[in-house]
Amino acid sequence: MIQLVPDAPISLTNDPLVTIDTLIRFTWSEGASNGGSSVLDYDVYYDQGLSIYVLLAQGIENAYYTT
Repeated sequence: MIQLVPDAPISLTNDPLVTIDTLIRFTWSEGASNGGSSVLDYDVYYDQGLSIYVLLAQGIENAYYTT
Protein backbone atom coordinates (compact mmCIF):
# COMPACT_ATOMS: atom_id res chain seq x y z
CA MET A 1 0.00 0.00 0.00
CA ILE A 2 1.39 3.39 -1.01
CA GLN A 3 0.90 6.16 1.53
CA LEU A 4 0.93 9.67 0.16
CA VAL A 5 2.29 12.45 2.32
CA PRO A 6 0.51 15.81 2.28
CA ASP A 7 2.40 18.91 1.22
CA ALA A 8 3.79 21.09 3.98
CA PRO A 9 1.71 24.11 4.98
CA ILE A 10 2.50 27.29 3.10
CA SER A 11 2.76 30.90 4.23
CA LEU A 12 3.62 29.81 7.78
CA THR A 13 4.06 32.89 9.95
CA ASN A 14 4.29 33.74 13.62
CA ASP A 15 1.82 36.31 14.98
CA PRO A 16 4.03 38.57 17.15
CA LEU A 17 1.02 40.32 18.68
CA VAL A 18 -0.06 37.08 20.39
CA THR A 19 3.24 35.23 20.83
CA ILE A 20 4.78 35.50 24.32
CA ASP A 21 7.19 33.34 26.33
CA THR A 22 4.87 30.34 26.67
CA LEU A 23 2.42 30.82 23.76
CA ILE A 24 3.19 30.78 20.05
CA ARG A 25 0.51 31.63 17.49
CA PHE A 26 1.10 30.40 13.97
CA THR A 27 -0.99 31.08 10.91
CA TRP A 28 -0.75 29.04 7.72
CA SER A 29 -2.51 27.85 4.60
CA GLU A 30 -2.78 24.18 3.66
CA GLY A 31 -0.43 22.91 0.98
CA ALA A 32 -1.63 22.20 -2.56
CA SER A 33 -2.00 18.44 -1.98
CA ASN A 34 -3.54 16.82 1.09
CA GLY A 35 -2.07 13.38 0.22
CA GLY A 36 -5.47 11.89 -0.57
CA SER A 37 -7.24 12.49 2.74
CA SER A 38 -8.05 15.32 5.13
CA VAL A 39 -5.17 16.71 7.18
CA LEU A 40 -6.13 16.25 10.84
CA ASP A 41 -3.14 17.79 12.60
CA TYR A 42 0.46 18.90 12.21
CA ASP A 43 3.80 18.24 13.86
CA VAL A 44 5.90 21.37 14.42
CA TYR A 45 9.70 21.26 14.29
CA TYR A 46 12.24 23.90 15.23
CA ASP A 47 15.28 24.37 12.96
CA GLN A 48 18.38 24.73 15.13
CA GLY A 49 20.48 25.41 12.06
CA LEU A 50 22.56 23.17 9.80
CA SER A 51 19.41 21.14 9.05
CA ILE A 52 19.06 19.95 12.67
CA TYR A 53 15.33 19.79 13.43
CA VAL A 54 13.87 19.30 16.91
CA LEU A 55 10.25 18.29 17.47
CA LEU A 56 8.47 21.17 19.21
CA ALA A 57 4.93 19.80 19.27
CA GLN A 58 2.83 16.95 17.86
CA GLY A 59 -0.84 16.86 16.96
CA ILE A 60 -1.34 20.59 16.49
CA GLU A 61 -4.92 20.99 15.30
CA ASN A 62 -5.19 24.76 15.38
CA ALA A 63 -2.89 27.72 15.14
CA TYR A 64 -1.91 27.93 18.83
CA TYR A 65 0.89 26.14 20.63
CA THR A 66 1.46 26.55 24.36
CA THR A 67 4.79 25.51 25.88
